Amino acid sequence: MNKKMIPFLLSMLAIACGDGKQAAGQKHVSDYVDPFIGATTVGYEAGKTFPGAATPFGMVQVSPNTVTGGDNGNGYSYEHPTIEGFAMTQMSGVGWFGDLGNFLTIPTTGDLKVVAGKAEQPEDGYRSRYDKASETASAGYYSVLLSDYGVRVEATAAPRAGMLRFTWPESKTSRIQIDLARRVAGASAWQTVRIVDDHTIAGRMECTPNEGGWGNGGGKALYTVYYYAQFSLPLKNTGVWSADIPDGQTRRLDDVSSDAYRQIVARAGIHRNVKEYEGEHLGFFTEFETAAGEQVLMKTGISFVDEEGARKNLEADIPHWDFDKVREQARALWDRELGRITVAGGTEAQRTIFYTALYHTMIDPRMFSDVDGRYVGGDRKIHTTGSFHKRTVFSGWDVFRSQTPLLTIIAPEVVNDLVNSLVTLAHESGEGYLERWEFLNAYSGCMLGNPAISLIADAYAKGIRGFDTQAAWEAVEATCERFGNGTKGHSGSISSTLEHAYTEWCTAELARRLGKTSEQEKYLQRSQSYRNVWDSVEMRWFRPRTDEGLFAPLPAKGRLQHDYGCAESNPYQQGWFVPHDIDGMAELMGGRIAAVADLDSLFANTPADFRWNDYYNHSNEPVHHIPFLYNRLGEPWKTQRWSRFICENAYKTGVNGLIGNEDVGQMSAWYVLAASGIHPVCPGETRFELTSPLFDRIAWHLPNGKTFVVNAAGNSPENVYIQSAKLNGQPYNRCYIDYADIVNGGTLDLVMGHTPNTGIK
Repeated sequence: MNKKMIPFLLSMLAIACGDGKQAAGQKHVSDYVDPFIGATTVGYEAGKTFPGAATPFGMVQVSPNTVTGGDNGNGYSYEHPTIEGFAMTQMSGVGWFGDLGNFLTIPTTGDLKVVAGKAEQPEDGYRSRYDKASETASAGYYSVLLSDYGVRVEATAAPRAGMLRFTWPESKTSRIQIDLARRVAGASAWQTVRIVDDHTIAGRMECTPNEGGWGNGGGKALYTVYYYAQFSLPLKNTGVWSADIPDGQTRRLDDVSSDAYRQIVARAGIHRNVKEYEGEHLGFFTEFETAAGEQVLMKTGISFVDEEGARKNLEADIPHWDFDKVREQARALWDRELGRITVAGGTEAQRTIFYTALYHTMIDPRMFSDVDGRYVGGDRKIHTTGSFHKRTVFSGWDVFRSQTPLLTIIAPEVVNDLVNSLVTLAHESGEGYLERWEFLNAYSGCMLGNPAISLIADAYAKGIRGFDTQAAWEAVEATCERFGNGTKGHSGSISSTLEHAYTEWCTAELARRLGKTSEQEKYLQRSQSYRNVWDSVEMRWFRPRTDEGLFAPLPAKGRLQHDYGCAESNPYQQGWFVPHDIDGMAELMGGRIAAVADLDSLFANTPADFRWNDYYNHSNEPVHHIPFLYNRLGEPWKTQRWSRFICENAYKTGVNGLIGNEDVGQMSAWYVLAASGIHPVCPGETRFELTSPLFDRIAWHLPNGKTFVVNAAGNSPENVYIQSAKLNGQPYNRCYIDYADIVNGGTLDLVMGHTPNTGIK
């Protein structure tokens, strides 16, 4: 037997037994996860992930916050030397200032301090330096030693609750304090706290755009986090600090991080042993005496509905005080979900990158409904789900390209939930249309295009249909009419016109499948509107139009001009986005040969380290489908070469392992699919492009109980080209595979070599 196959076969045995982990003596699948990959906000490698504890698609993320200001949506950066506290909610991989970071908890000793203080002067506040060597993280667990207080903090999570364990030094005045006002990129507007019994507090934190948050207020985030927190020690010496916020004092990012605001908070009144309190800037603390090595625990359930929901969530998820049991349960959840794909071959580092990437694709869309099915709808009223879980955080412009197509294979139930969540939001809110970047019911308006249409068309095409199709169609059509290219035939910019043309095609495809013939014809015609921003005379490329319909003046750098009619890209990068009509796109470019030559030039000018650049800029989403265009243009061996090259050079271990923002799972989903040998070009159709798998063997353990296996015989860093293929034992001469062939189970056998095979089309 090939020795490289032994770990794979052992993992198969474990999966077959239903425990989602390796056999005795072998690694758990979750052991390959390194939550520090991407956990930085510095430079072009700013993945902006968080290292704390979470569960797959869970409501709660218990993670350290090193900073609550700046364009640091994850609240943490590996280089920062101090920690403000440990919050119960976080965002993963986002820019635009971020949000959440609610219920910020910090263990302290000595004198009470009610402001966080500055990173460069932590002694002025409650924040603490920490021992970097002590910092550890794994799937569902985080631990660190706070140097200034001598307290070790451990965090773990359940789907709707979290748990912290503090190991104390000997101290006459040990304290757990919770800053209820803190929030990433701002503050909460109003907070309440009440002592329920000798071990429990409950309350809420109301967050509005006026106090910053998502987009520093521009994201229109409007939500309330309710909490129900219990302590293992009795609440004997408690208190509340309450700052008197002057009338007219704004509390967005720049305000709450200013010296003037810190001085306001520093003058907060201290109210001891009160049973209930509310205000604009509150904190709660409980004090006790500790012996060296004594452990105190705190567990917290949260809800976006009410305190009762938070209580039920805590009692359902963590009804006991066994921290290690919660940690093991979190690990088991990750083993189960990560075990949906098992790989053999590759290096230890590549397996770490792969499973960490898969882990990052499973943070969002997170649970939004409580354990009893209740959720707050777009109308701000309480609803109860029926056959789905309400989910939130849809980074549409990013994730429609790779993450949601990946989930259609390994977690179709999550895709179904997400479709239901977006469609119900459209109707409950009264807006009637689908939001492109949804955040806790907010219509943030972030980014562009109509990615939710892509999501719905893709789901329906793949048989994921557990939603009200008429309601979905109404929302799709309303969205397309409101934001598409319409009868005007373009949207001005290159990015908007091309992306709208694509989702107009998606709308036509959905209409076709629903038997809506006239609508199909209308939107199919509109899907050709990408041609209306093609300049065949001067630029000979896509070019934005003015409000008057004229082409915009030519820029100095031509099609390499960043932001020239493009979102976070240039025309050279964005211009390849005609996934629904690649033949038509190639025709405009002078035919397939000319298009391929231009693609060759794009990659030839791309730096090998993939730093932000004007060519194939993998750091951002508009180019993510481009390597797979070679399959459509008749030279699939170049897809094999470049997708493998990107996998091997753009993704690494360590904190700088991502070359751009994680973007809520998209950057990692690209890697998971490409490293597995498949990736879509056009979500909304069921075709996946075949490419060079990074591993010798990839097994997809599907929710329907079937298994799809990709074998790559002779695979090596040099043998990146597919020489021949068999599907279920029969010769296979195509460079793509259908979704049905994957989810029906089977085996795709590839033979790899070091020279291109130009015969597979």
